[in-house]
Amino acid sequence: MSAHYQLTGTTAVDISASIESGIRTGALSPGAALPPVRALAAELGVSPATVARAYQELRQRGLLATAGRHGTRVRPRPPVAARRSALRPPPLPGARDLSRGEPDPRLLPPLGPHLAALATENGPSVGYSDAGVLPELAEVARARLRADGVPVGELTLTGGALDGIERLLGAHLRPGDAVAVEDPGWANLLDLVAALGLRPIGVPVDDEGPLVAGVAAALAAGARALIVTSRAQNPTGAAVSAARAEALRTLLAGRRDLLLIEDDHAAELARVPLHPLAGATASWAFLRSVSKPFGPDLRMAVLVGDETTVARVSGRTRVGAGWVSTVLQRLVLALWRDPAVTELVQRAAQSYEQRREGLLAALAEHGLTAHGRSGINVWLPVADETSTVTALRDAGWAVAPGALYRIAAPPALRITVSSLDTADLVALAAALARAENPPPSQGFPT
Repeated sequence: MSAHYQLTGTTAVDISASIESGIRTGALSPGAALPPVRALAAELGVSPATVARAYQELRQRGLLATAGRHGTRVRPRPPVAARRSALRPPPLPGARDLSRGEPDPRLLPPLGPHLAALATENGPSVGYSDAGVLPELAEVARARLRADGVPVGELTLTGGALDGIERLLGAHLRPGDAVAVEDPGWANLLDLVAALGLRPIGVPVDDEGPLVAGVAAALAAGARALIVTSRAQNPTGAAVSAARAEALRTLLAGRRDLLLIEDDHAAELARVPLHPLAGATASWAFLRSVSKPFGPDLRMAVLVGDETTVARVSGRTRVGAGWVSTVLQRLVLALWRDPAVTELVQRAAQSYEQRREGLLAALAEHGLTAHGRSGINVWLPVADETSTVTALRDAGWAVAPGALYRIAAPPALRITVSSLDTADLVALAAALARAENPPPSQGFPT
């Protein structure tokens, strides 16, 4: 905990408010350790039970996490608005930032021409009573999903993949329920599960997706939902193979007590075949967002699923956000229909594949085994994240520590390849090798 921030309060409500204020102002930064329960109780002159209740309330809201022998800490991305000073510190001046997990801006389709066309062709504004999913967009979306073997029944839209997952979990689960999530898995999803007061059960992942034994163990432990990344899994680049999909579908067949959520966030950028699990359970949903191929600012995802699940999401949307902007829908539809955009997305997918596979090969030449079957990230197991990240920082490279994505998985680094050029791969692999296996110290000069 920051030595400059003093926790206060004589009740659990006051203590939790003091901690939340520290997080909001940046005095308690992400990852900051809080005092042990008994130590803080003695300092504030209250009972340990009072402090324990304050910590528990903040854990249930996703602000704090218990890290075993490391004690209680502020979550890496607590769900409370913080000042800019509390956000992730930027890389050192001149460093190459490979930690962001974002697509290459140079390979995103230009929106200007399509926005200009919309300005002249969009027609009159849509009224509240007429808003919803545009029929022409739904038609094209269904065709694109059918081409990948996704069963298409009911369809709706959400404000991106994470928004869709939040709505699905909120429609089916209650605080305290268990959710099976990939481990390592998407950091934003792990934070969302914590913020919803749900209990994550980590499912180990290999290059072909979630391990069948891990899913079976999560089901036996009472998981009410299972979230699977179809392709370009963040952070490992895993993609569900045909054999793994068949085994998982057999395991999940007919389950009426489990919500199955599939996230195909990379879509056309994945460059590996899709092997969906959709329909294996009674309650299921398949999400495909447009942000990765077409631009992070396009906050829209297509959601298909069983009738009850989609109806719950659609109904909740009507009494909340209402609908996804029809202007945004028309823009996405124009992008889908433009052959030049399709060609650009295909070139981007090929470029990411070349960079990713090039880095894997360069690392292999140094004896380092990394993972990245699809997508824009490479996952490199390391002995110690902190020392390796520090050594890379000193060498001018910024990467993401695996702790942001892990529950029980071993240490690793996530390296985003989207900003790399081919000429960078050899130098980066060499820097990673030196950081992971530094030369022995020569000791003091004689």
